[in-house]
Amino acid sequence: MTAIRGNVDKGDWARQLPETEVLELAGTSIYILHDLSQLDLKPKAAGFSVVVSGHSHVPKNEIHDGVLYFNPGSAGPRRFKLPISIGRLIVENRSVRGEVVEL
Repeated sequence: MTAIRGNVDKGDWARQLPETEVLELAGTSIYILHDLSQLDLKPKAAGFSVVVSGHSHVPKNEIHDGVLYFNPGSAGPRRFKLPISIGRLIVENRSVRGEVVEL
């Protein structure tokens, strides 16, 4: 599991978490950050196939300019009228797809 710090993560434990993370899985580069509006790079130009974020809690599984933008939603208490969900990324044969699973 890979974890990053979110906007409400406070305390000593939270300071140990990075604000962003980069993963390489089976030849696929994944960039993880909390708030997509804070993205300060061009994912395709930087070589990323996937950008994972979560701040909005709105599930998202969309491809733009060849990059998968994925938000698994939230598995915590219901917020607003959003679904309670988790997500998974399936990496096979140098391709990746996302799945949002409602709980």
